[in-house]
Amino acid sequence: MTARTSALAPAVRGALVAAGAAAKRGLGDPVLAELVMIRASQINACAFCLDMHVAVAVEQNGESAGRIALLSAWREAGELYSERERAALALTEAVTVLTDGFVPDDVFERAAKHFGEAELAHLLGVITVINSWNRLMVSRRIEPGGPAW
Repeated sequence: MTARTSALAPAVRGALVAAGAAAKRGLGDPVLAELVMIRASQINACAFCLDMHVAVAVEQNGESAGRIALLSAWREAGELYSERERAALALTEAVTVLTDGFVPDDVFERAAKHFGEAELAHLLGVITVINSWNRLMVSRRIEPGGPAW
């Protein structure tokens, strides 16, 4: 696994980058997108993606260190996260851990109350793309600060 995957599969990398950009653009909330990507990366134990998305959340989007630190305990964090954010995080967890079964109807319905149809489609896109990146980085054992692809 010494060769960079981008040299071996540039079309795959390009497609993931394009899909991620389109999903985030369609969601229209960069802070929420980063929270979703951080939460999925926590679940998937992707150190590379966690390192990158925490930095983006703080440096580019002004997210607080406290909210990021408590993200894995968002259910117990009271009003720290909005209802919309909590609905997105619940959906993120359900989609990320599909080994537990299908996304529960109540989780999907909760998200649908806070996101229009197009926003919900883009939110699912963000969740799907970050899970793909997590799997690529974890399977290649890419460490924080390492070659991205």
